[in-house]
Parts: sequence; C-alpha cells; structure tokens
Amino acid sequence: MNPDWIMGLSGGLLIGIAGAVFLLGNGRIMGASGIIGGLVDGSGRSNAMERIMFVAGLFLAPLAVTLFTGAPETHVTSNVWVIVAAGLLVGVGTRIANGCTSGHGVCGISRFSFRGIIATVFYILAGGLSVVLFRHVLGVI
Repeated sequence: MNPDWIMGLSGGLLIGIAGAVFLLGNGRIMGASGIIGGLVDGSGRSNAMERIMFVAGLFLAPLAVTLFTGAPETHVTSNVWVIVAAGLLVGVGTRIANGCTSGHGVCGISRFSFRGIIATVFYILAGGLSVVLFRHVLGVI
C-alpha cells in the first residue's frame, strides 16, 4: 500500500477518535473553527484553557511527528501570497458555513446531521472548483 494512503488513513482515524473523545468527554462537537472562534471573539472564556490546549495540540502534534519522520515534501506553491489568500479564503468560508471540516465533515456526517452533510458537499465542491480555477485556469498553484 502506498505510504501516502497509510498516512492519510492514520490521520483520518486519529481525527475521528479525537472527535469521538471530545464529544463523549465534553458533550460538544469538535470543530476547530468554532474552538478558535470562541477564543477570538471571547465567547469561549469559560473554557478558554481547554480551547488553548486544543489549538496548541493542532500545532504541536505535527511538529512532534516531524521530529521523528522529518518534514513532509510539499509541491503546492512557493508563492507566499497564494498561501495567505488560501488561508483567508478557508477562514472566511468556515465562518460563512458556521463550521469547518472537523465540525461538519467528521462530526456532522458521523451524526447524520443534514446541515453537516450539505456543508461538506458544498465545501468539497468549492475546493474542487478552486483547484480547477487556480491550477488549471490561472496557473498560480
């Protein structure tokens, strides 16, 4: 089996387990954009430390893996402005959709949430259209 598939499967399993543990332990959906959004807008003050630890884990876990396996190769783009624009578009999209891939895609679909399924369909379509536009039409990635 291709190592990329194994890494993808492993990452997917870990995200699924993390979502289940977060839901069972806290009674809330593990949506990264909602957790970060609560820190930014101040609505998550009551559990700010939990949110900070979650966000820290988002950064520290990949760094820890990199220490053991080395930095992964990426061939997306070397254009910093494209990366900044992509990050801003993802951020705006998660606010418009009231959630991100972990909230709607992982936790929403697993609970058969109609809203989660619809949001996931639309962000997958938007991602596909973005690749066609930015890679094949404009040639910036």
